[in-house]
Amino acid sequence: MRKTLQKILKALSITALNKYKPVVIAITGSVGKTSTKEAIYSVLKSHFGENRVRRNQRNYNNELGVPLTIFNLETGGHSVLKWIPKFIKIFWMLIFKVKYPDFLILEMGADKPGDIKYLLDFVKHKVGVVTAVGEIPVHVEFFESPEMVAEEKKTLVKMLDKEGIAILNYDDERVRKMAEGIDAKIMTYGLDDKADIRATNYDLKIKNNGNISELNFKLDFKGSSVPAKLINVLGYQHLYSALAAAAVGIVFNVNLVEISEALQQIKLMPGRMRMLKGIKNSLVVDDSYNAALLSMEAGMDSLKVFAGQRKIVVLGDMLQIGKYSPEAHIRLGKKAAEVADLIFAVGNRAGFVAEGAINAGFDANKVFQFLTADEAKTELQKAIKEKDVIFVKGSRSIKMEKIILEIMAEPERAEELLAH
Repeated sequence: MRKTLQKILKALSITALNKYKPVVIAITGSVGKTSTKEAIYSVLKSHFGENRVRRNQRNYNNELGVPLTIFNLETGGHSVLKWIPKFIKIFWMLIFKVKYPDFLILEMGADKPGDIKYLLDFVKHKVGVVTAVGEIPVHVEFFESPEMVAEEKKTLVKMLDKEGIAILNYDDERVRKMAEGIDAKIMTYGLDDKADIRATNYDLKIKNNGNISELNFKLDFKGSSVPAKLINVLGYQHLYSALAAAAVGIVFNVNLVEISEALQQIKLMPGRMRMLKGIKNSLVVDDSYNAALLSMEAGMDSLKVFAGQRKIVVLGDMLQIGKYSPEAHIRLGKKAAEVADLIFAVGNRAGFVAEGAINAGFDANKVFQFLTADEAKTELQKAIKEKDVIFVKGSRSIKMEKIILEIMAEPERAEELLAH
């Protein structure tokens, strides 16, 4: 059924896109896609109005999710009856003229070779944004090497025509090299002096016992500079999504002051470096939505701002990295040893995390291993003390949100605050 549905939705999407002709901004990368999508949405919505801009909801970034976004629908799952009203709405849109957004912001995932090309065969994009790939990218298990993952992501910019714009993260070497041999115009962003759009003078301030944060910076482009800030984010990695959004805004003639104001309206999605009140007056950094080595390391680096507070890192397995798994998890443990006072490792690869931490000189008595999130959550709850900072992250199937639910101060708000 899925393959048939996929083909039907693809054909109908082609018809809809030809009829309504929205400007498509496509986004890919191994990490940072969703936060970049939300930042771009904030900038374009602020300038053009909410009704003129649409983006993927949740994880609708594959061969079914992208067409559903085009039609602004949710999946009908495995129920034929649930799909019937959805197709009625689709055919109504195709037969009659309805109000349709001018801009589609489409996050595009790549679990295996050919995924990006499949999506771009029926979605013609004007702007292609590539976030980051990193040394050991997620989904590398299904590719021959990290270089092949980067090549798959490069499809997004290779398939732009001469009028298209490729927006590339200059600070990621594999992404920067994607500019080679491309017909489209190139715009780069990053913290490096050579990037076209840069963040400078950045400074993260934590207030009110960690419940409020401000990341202040200067947004620089072609000699112009404006002050900017991100509210309630933790970690300098969030500068990259803001800079990518600024680049898209510049492409569509939004001025820097307006971009700066729009960036303040960005709200992090559940499970993406969100700061939550924890039990015993602790602070929980919820980054439980998913995991890759690059984002894991960046997340732990972010904890350094909490000087003088005890830090507990709770790390679930990183999946879909195949033969690189032992190396990546050992590196994870080594990084944890730099910032943590206690380490909780969860999953089948917890031993590698422990090995990395202990080999780096971390006290073996302060490393705790668990097979599942359910096993870890009760022991973690017992270990927490007042004013602790607890960082929680792992791949989706490890279900690290169960741990968050156990240690958050407001479990009655779980539906609103946690990743699903």
